[in-house]
Amino acid sequence: MKKFKKVITFVAATAMVMTSLVGCSNTSESGETAAIEEITTNEEADNAGDVAEAGATFKIGGIGPTTGDAAVYGNAVKNAMELATKEINEAGGIAGYQIELSFEDDEHNAEKAINAYNTLKDWGMQLLVGNVTSTPSIAVAEKTKEDNMFQLTPSGSAVDCVQHDNAFRLCFSDPNQGMASAQYIGENNLAEKVAVIYDSSDVYSSGIYETFAGEAANQGIEIVSAEAFTGDNKTDFSVQLQKAKDGGAEVVFLPIYYNEAALILKQADTMGLDAKFFGCDGLDGLLSVENFDVALAEGVMLLTPFAADAEDEATQNFVTTYQATYGDIPNQFAANAYDAMYTVKLAIEKAGLTPADSISDICEGIKPAMTEITVEGLTGTITWDISGEPTKDPKAVVIENGAYKAM
Repeated sequence: MKKFKKVITFVAATAMVMTSLVGCSNTSESGETAAIEEITTNEEADNAGDVAEAGATFKIGGIGPTTGDAAVYGNAVKNAMELATKEINEAGGIAGYQIELSFEDDEHNAEKAINAYNTLKDWGMQLLVGNVTSTPSIAVAEKTKEDNMFQLTPSGSAVDCVQHDNAFRLCFSDPNQGMASAQYIGENNLAEKVAVIYDSSDVYSSGIYETFAGEAANQGIEIVSAEAFTGDNKTDFSVQLQKAKDGGAEVVFLPIYYNEAALILKQADTMGLDAKFFGCDGLDGLLSVENFDVALAEGVMLLTPFAADAEDEATQNFVTTYQATYGDIPNQFAANAYDAMYTVKLAIEKAGLTPADSISDICEGIKPAMTEITVEGLTGTITWDISGEPTKDPKAVVIENGAYKAM
């Protein structure tokens, strides 16, 4: 396209020279000089444009908690996004363009998530891989909808995270997690009597509980107790655990986050509750809780799309590189984020986009492309429909000897 522009410029300039020759038998030297200068000036401008295009980058933002109670999730996502960005850039980028990545902390707080979004907008973000947790993701989704900016959350599982057509997710939704958990427990004969402890003040926890309860009946599971707590009262779980014990629960289902789960496991041990514990992705991070005796987590099961001990080459390469770079074994949040970055790459290339496209044009190009790509990722084979929901197979892991093992 740029060469075509140069030809047009040259023809127009030549026409100017020829016109001066026809209109005047004595050619004006200054006229020819002016025409030649115009050619030179336009070519220099085009060359400058070529340089700018060569240096153009896709500016991708990320938002998640790198401090606070959910920092294990946010730091895992940030690390994996950095790792994927480095790999993609070294392999030639996205359709030849490099990625610039900027990640902001939201402390698992909706108001701070919006502030982080505005900071990234000021930086020049063109699309968002975030947020990490559900409540901030829902808040930011209202802003990305206003701006028609494409948003792919790696781990925001609440239904409303993808209520708008510009938003997609890579993880399972809360309803899918709740249903899949009940099915896994029922189909693998893990228990007939189950107690549930959930956070009624949190959309993630209550959303999973609701669909779990609905599917439990289909699986022949009796819910012997379903006890809630709130964000203002999440340190003493003796009442909830006593009801689980009195009900003869064989499994206690915990659709909650890892910090509260660590307290529950400590208190259950003190009470002598003889039951297994089963959770969802919120339990990932349990082994890293400060001052927590990981022996108390022995036998804890959780639904997850990723197991670090899987033997396939892609997983082992990722785990080895991640551990060498960050000193930790990656969790499923890291795997989701890694897959999210490669998903963005595939979708942008499928849509034939460049960094010169507007935020809205990038969004409008990626949306249909997401329904046409298949990602062979760390978390499975993933496809999407226009609702923004992924399709992939659930997996489960169990904690053995202080590590996650595929079940």
